[in-house]
Amino acid sequence: MEHLTIKFEYDVLRYGELPEDVKVLVNNAKEATKNSYSPYSKFKVGAALRLEDGRIVIGANQENAAFPVTMCAERSAIFNAQSNWPNLAIMQIAIAASNSNGFVKDPVTPCGMCRQALLEMEQRYNRNIAVYLYGENAVYFIDSVKKLLPLSFVNESML
Repeated sequence: MEHLTIKFEYDVLRYGELPEDVKVLVNNAKEATKNSYSPYSKFKVGAALRLEDGRIVIGANQENAAFPVTMCAERSAIFNAQSNWPNLAIMQIAIAASNSNGFVKDPVTPCGMCRQALLEMEQRYNRNIAVYLYGENAVYFIDSVKKLLPLSFVNESML
């Protein structure tokens, strides 16, 4: 038997250390939390994507009493971008979340469905998507979605 370990590195930054263009993206994600419809969980999530032409597209979580039909902020933004600008690759995503106490202290990560949807976009355009996860205490930077889903199911899996 062989024993393997999966590890990945990511950067932990303070908001003030972010480049100006990333601050704009993070601010758009924070602002997008205001568009959340989350009457059940009271957990508001906003996502902001930067497309290759510099355009920023936002999304916010949308809940429903039948929880399986809830839409996460990340997929909301991805599907918005793909429906309107299908020829533009996603270059970056910023994700922010808040609850009744304000923005979360530590960053939250995308759920498995959102990780898979983001990974599909990396595959589709054959380029990494930079991920910024916002928290009041820190911003995590991951240079590729693949790092968030290391044993991933991708198109090569079906060949």
